[in-house]
Amino acid sequence: MRILNKDTAAEIGKEISINGWLHKKRMLGGLTFINVRDRSGLVQVVIEDKKESEKLRGMQIGTVLEITGKVKEEPRAPGGAEMYEPTITVMVPVTEEPPIEIDKPLSHKSEHLETLFENRVVGLRNLQETAIFKIQAKVLEAAREYFIQNGFTEMNTPKLLAEATEGGAEVFKLDYFGKEATLAQSAQFYKQMMVGVFERVFETNPTYRAELSATTRHMSEYITIDAELGFITFDELREFAHQLLKHIVDRVWEAYEPELKRWNAQKPLLSDNAVSMPLAEVHELFEKKTKQIVEDKKDLTPAEEKWITEYAKKNLGTEALFVTEWPSNDMKFYHKKMDDKPELAERSDFLFRGLEIMTCPMREHRYDVLVQQLKDKLGADPSDPGFKYYLQAFKHGLPPHGGFGLGLERLTQRIIGLNNVKEATLFPRDINRLTP
Repeated sequence: MRILNKDTAAEIGKEISINGWLHKKRMLGGLTFINVRDRSGLVQVVIEDKKESEKLRGMQIGTVLEITGKVKEEPRAPGGAEMYEPTITVMVPVTEEPPIEIDKPLSHKSEHLETLFENRVVGLRNLQETAIFKIQAKVLEAAREYFIQNGFTEMNTPKLLAEATEGGAEVFKLDYFGKEATLAQSAQFYKQMMVGVFERVFETNPTYRAELSATTRHMSEYITIDAELGFITFDELREFAHQLLKHIVDRVWEAYEPELKRWNAQKPLLSDNAVSMPLAEVHELFEKKTKQIVEDKKDLTPAEEKWITEYAKKNLGTEALFVTEWPSNDMKFYHKKMDDKPELAERSDFLFRGLEIMTCPMREHRYDVLVQQLKDKLGADPSDPGFKYYLQAFKHGLPPHGGFGLGLERLTQRIIGLNNVKEATLFPRDINRLTP
């Protein structure tokens, strides 16, 4: 019966069989040492018999092996145990040299990223690279866990749409049986409509943006953790999002602290409750402390996002900060204006470790007001197929509600401390890359 590598230390003194890939091979003092990798990690095998060593002649990293041998304690070996007196069966021979070395950390310097992505299929077998995506899977699992604990229903909404429902030109267009269709920029309209059905909904699906951007924070396809909550206030929405982040961080560190240490990651400093700061105050603080002038006061610059979270860490005891009080003349048509300050929107951007990871606004839930904002901001016809069914949900009663879209790759990037969101993406898609 096959034993996983992580369980070999529990089999000391016994003979076992393992399956896996040849991960590393070295000669030392007439002995051959190999590391074999399976889904649980590495195990070291010591080969003294020249007949068994000969089976590996010409075999490259990635060769698929079955090994039967005895287990003994060895504190210096991975997992604290190693196999000896092995019988080796080469299940799948690999004779071609790998394009990159996977038994040592791979370079993530900006000038090496294209090489990294071009050889992604092999490079992901490196344990440090694998760790990124184990951590990311835990981020997604922890988010789902938190939503379910808080009464959400998981859903999956269409990604083929009749047209660009949110407006703008950043959409991918394609032929749909003779009609023009677009790929969804978000689950925005659907999750709002489903508030009228389930009250609280979430989904974790791809999002597509035809952005002509080649930056460290943009991609053409990425995963959003989308959520929408009915019968909630703006303060409650921000607090929910903050507690979601805390839950994710705690779960990730509980499960993968050794893997995080591979990347020298530090556990984020997060306050007990949500911390917010108005946009105007961020601009004022940034300009005062850095002596740099911000020309466009309607938005945050990347430099401000980085600076204000560092300021919050030192002065407010948190690396996560909500920026509030955004001008309503620049808001989406479905956002809600403040009742007492209509020049401002009930919107916040959630910044984490120098990067925006979500926009977190309240929605305009009053049908008549929403229709007017649609006309004023987009000049759109409410009877247009792109808006007709969305508005139907409001006509038949939606409560006050708000929500957010949390970028999975961006959050993973910030948790680990990577420099580019593409490093936290299995197979990145941007203006320059459509393969592998």
